[in-house]
Amino acid sequence: MANSFFMDRTGYATPELSLWPPVVIPKEAIEAEIARLAAVPRPANGRRHSLIVHPRWTELGVGPGLAPGIRVTLEVLNPGEQSAPIRHNSTQVNFCIKGAGQSVVGGKRFDFAEHDVWNFPSMLTYWHINNSKSVHARLTYSNAPLLEKMNVHIVDENPPAAVEAVGAPQHDAKDDDPTAKSPYGTFQLTDDGAWLMPYEILINPPSVESKALHWEWAKVKAELDKLVALGKDYKGRRLYLLWNPMTGRTNGTTPNFFATMTIRPAHIVDRPHRHVSAAINYYFSGRGRSTVDGKQYEWKAGDLMLSAPGWGVHNHASYDEPVYELTVQDQPLNIIMESLLWQEDLKHPWHVLGADVGFDTNRVQVVAGKR
Repeated sequence: MANSFFMDRTGYATPELSLWPPVVIPKEAIEAEIARLAAVPRPANGRRHSLIVHPRWTELGVGPGLAPGIRVTLEVLNPGEQSAPIRHNSTQVNFCIKGAGQSVVGGKRFDFAEHDVWNFPSMLTYWHINNSKSVHARLTYSNAPLLEKMNVHIVDENPPAAVEAVGAPQHDAKDDDPTAKSPYGTFQLTDDGAWLMPYEILINPPSVESKALHWEWAKVKAELDKLVALGKDYKGRRLYLLWNPMTGRTNGTTPNFFATMTIRPAHIVDRPHRHVSAAINYYFSGRGRSTVDGKQYEWKAGDLMLSAPGWGVHNHASYDEPVYELTVQDQPLNIIMESLLWQEDLKHPWHVLGADVGFDTNRVQVVAGKR
């Protein structure tokens, strides 16, 4: 009788990656789904939404997503509607693609407009309000598929009524009880840097406040447009990360994702590159193409695209007008896992970003040459 606890892989050779192919969800399909959602009867919880999924999402046994670790949800609110409060341990990046409204997150209200971005920290109660006279739609990017794969996605559909912003923890007199703490503390065990940490610190790590933050498109665009002056000689990508300082060295908008806003002037072609993190682009101005593993995909304003499956070689090009786009990647997660292989130039080796020294651009030389 075979032992069910063991899987013999003696001499096993790891198979090559089977990358999910890029997909383009056209503007017309998104607009049709917005209209369909707006027309259905209001559900009890007020949340009209559809998941945008990749045709191959069922293959890995992960939750439905547009990339293996990224869920994209199209959410709609009709004028005057409000969604019911909810909270969960997945984190989110929200992006308004139509209309305007308000979000209340952990007791903090955001008034948002088209192309604004805002994040939702873990377990903060939130709801949305459409106080405008037109339909509102947004894209929500979540790490729920990863948590569902781990069987630990906790969703609270009935959170406490009283909602307050998360602040610094209150001092408890029990914290001063010397019998509740290890008398040894955390200390170095070996000369080469191995340490020991007691249980009392293991279950009470230093906390970092996680805030809901709002990046207004009007302010972001004003800074982004300045990057056009770098000209065609610049070898980097003209973008800004919507950075959340609590993510520190992992360069995130949330601990799981970064969101970047990019401007591509007309007739700009990126260098081919690749990275382990998956990339999803929403183009909201202009037209262009992406080449992924040798195959070309055309896109236009209003299209959503899985533009870079993990470790697929890719680059992007703009056509006759400037392109604006939002890109969401699971780069911060890969940095903290020490799994972020990144190859900025295919003629040079890849690096483990966050562990190795990364890459440079020629911005200093370009700026100096314009003086």
